[in-house]
Amino acid sequence: MLEALAIGVGVALCLEGLAYALAPGFMKRMMMQMQVTPDQTLRLAGVTALGLGVMLVALLR
Repeated sequence: MLEALAIGVGVALCLEGLAYALAPGFMKRMMMQMQVTPDQTLRLAGVTALGLGVMLVALLR
């Protein structure tokens, strides 16, 4: 279980690092956009991503 969690964190870091390496300007613009996005919208996006991630992991296991 702990090994699978570590692998998941590693993959997430790789994907985020890839985004910053390939498109740093886009990532900066996204961060600026997040500053003006309402908290409720960000919260909903986070919960949606969480749910999709849990479903994906459940399907793959």
